[in-house]
Amino acid sequence: MSQLTIVAKILAKEGKSTFIQEELIKLIEITRAEKGCINYDLHQDNENENLFLFYENWENRELWQQHMQNDHLAAYMKTTEGAVESFELNEMTVIG
Repeated sequence: MSQLTIVAKILAKEGKSTFIQEELIKLIEITRAEKGCINYDLHQDNENENLFLFYENWENRELWQQHMQNDHLAAYMKTTEGAVESFELNEMTVIG
């Protein structure tokens, strides 16, 4: 199995950027400690404070899928329900 790159784009609803940022930051340390996590980096857009992006690399898709089933992600989803405008996720493979 090959390394998997994940790009996850989170757009907070207007007025919710600080709340979403705080909740996303809570995911970093626990996720970085997970089996298979190579990096898990959170970014915020310089011109749109509501736009966040996770750039992640995982040893393989199976380990990333295990990550997606973890309790801390379910808790994040429940806590932030109604505060996220949109969420987009791309599974990618390095080609060069």
